[in-house]
Amino acid sequence: MSLKVRPAVPGDAGLVFSLIRELADYENLTDKVDATQAMIDEALFAPGSTLRCDIAEWDGEVAGQAIWFTNFSTFRGRNGLYLEDLYVRPAFRGRGIGRALLARLARECEARGWPRMEWVVLDWNQPAIDFYRSLGAELAEDWRLVRLDGEALARLANQP
Repeated sequence: MSLKVRPAVPGDAGLVFSLIRELADYENLTDKVDATQAMIDEALFAPGSTLRCDIAEWDGEVAGQAIWFTNFSTFRGRNGLYLEDLYVRPAFRGRGIGRALLARLARECEARGWPRMEWVVLDWNQPAIDFYRSLGAELAEDWRLVRLDGEALARLANQP
């Protein structure tokens, strides 16, 4: 059996979008997806885009993906890597594919001199939490993700 991790290329947007939908279904968040394949294509492949996607293939069959972009740490004074989505299809789990995708991103950080990579995990996803901890990742228990969207975002935008 062979594993290949490759960057997404133009023409992959349909595939990337289908994996995004699978992840949303797994996380019970399908109702939150309003992205389209065209939007994903534009986000990944428009000139100057900083969004990246790595696709894992197991014996030529798509097994998962990692979607990421650069962020910046004012405390560290350097860019870092923010992992937006890591998804391995259920039939391919337990084969080291998630580890391989994260290792690829770690190598990207090392090559660019970025001091860290960050991501969030749902608090109910214990298998993922255990996996991340097995890699040496720390869960920042004292930090909370904050999100402003929808009507609240519009209200704030319309304030002087």
